[in-house]
Amino acid sequence: MPQVPIIMPQLGESIAEATVVDVKVKAGDQVTADQEIIDVETDKAVMGVTTPCKGKIDKITAQVKETYPVGTVLGYVEASEEDAAKFKKTAPEPPQQELAEEIPGREEESAKPMTARDGAQMKSRDGGLPVPVVTRGASFLSPRVRARMAELQLSNADLAGVFGTGAGNRVTIKDLENFLDKIDTQTAEEASAIRAGVADAMRRSWTRPLSTIGSSVNLDPVLQDRQSREPKPGPGLYATRALALALAENPGAAAKLIGNRIVQSSSIDIGVAVEAQDGIIVPVIRAADKTSLADLTAKYQELVDLARKRRISPDMQAGGLATVSNFGTFGVEWGTPIPLPDQTLLLGLGVGKKVPAWDEAKKEFVPKTEAQITLSFDHRSIDGGGAARLLKRIIELLEDLARL
Repeated sequence: MPQVPIIMPQLGESIAEATVVDVKVKAGDQVTADQEIIDVETDKAVMGVTTPCKGKIDKITAQVKETYPVGTVLGYVEASEEDAAKFKKTAPEPPQQELAEEIPGREEESAKPMTARDGAQMKSRDGGLPVPVVTRGASFLSPRVRARMAELQLSNADLAGVFGTGAGNRVTIKDLENFLDKIDTQTAEEASAIRAGVADAMRRSWTRPLSTIGSSVNLDPVLQDRQSREPKPGPGLYATRALALALAENPGAAAKLIGNRIVQSSSIDIGVAVEAQDGIIVPVIRAADKTSLADLTAKYQELVDLARKRRISPDMQAGGLATVSNFGTFGVEWGTPIPLPDQTLLLGLGVGKKVPAWDEAKKEFVPKTEAQITLSFDHRSIDGGGAARLLKRIIELLEDLARL
């Protein structure tokens, strides 16, 4: 019978490869069209690879824990002549890496696709630090050191603690090899895709001038209101709603600076930071300013459940203007969270604590629940005054729920 290849699909615009985490079928199994048979993991989510048509599994060539580029054949389905005729197309060429350009003398390997995991799977010292970031524009490093770093997928940040013994404090190849020898004597494991993805996002975010301002907010109105609701929204959702409404009033506050243009979005889409395994996933709530608190609560719970199962697709994480992080759930009072690379703002909410507050009418101190609230922002796109006005408006909305 004719065979139809099972292809690693394009899982997102910026995703060039994925790691196989589970194979649900074996040779000889009957399958239907669009049946999920392989789970693959990217730096954003776990997604399923489906069968191109119905038939019988001939073989699965993909191996669990191996990483494959988009377009790789993962197996074959025995199909009818009619179904096979529909798929007589050439599989897309795997994306070529630019590694050969970074490493002199390795041009002959440029035709062989090299995944980010290839360097991380080397033995001994070649099994150094598996962080999928290629060094670009390294300073105080010789070409030989750069080549070795590119081979191991090391970034400049990974060598920040290495003291260079070369001329002008340059890091020599001997310094690098000594560093790798020390790493080999320590307990280490390969970074997961999501951990590496978060690391890469934070590196890219840190290329911008970021700033954080903060103030305090009275949470008593929020805590009283949530008692009358079922299901009860968390304080972070009230903050999400307040941020969305404040941005709807002043959409320029979340505009992005791209080149010499200020770009404003037509939709107030807000991300919510969710802890998932060993990293953070940020699903986006679309048109949050037009979503009631009750609908926001239901949508948030749905997204949290999907995020913790790593079932949030890249499209569900893209396009947000800002993110809300309720780090108060960990008992933290204050923080300076970093906005995602494609976002301008990040609103952080700390833990609520009882504090004495002066009541002018009663002429005495009364207890109130106060939390610290922070706004981190890209200083290229918004100045301190604009950020301060935005934060003040958010606080007003949280303390006067009739407006929320």
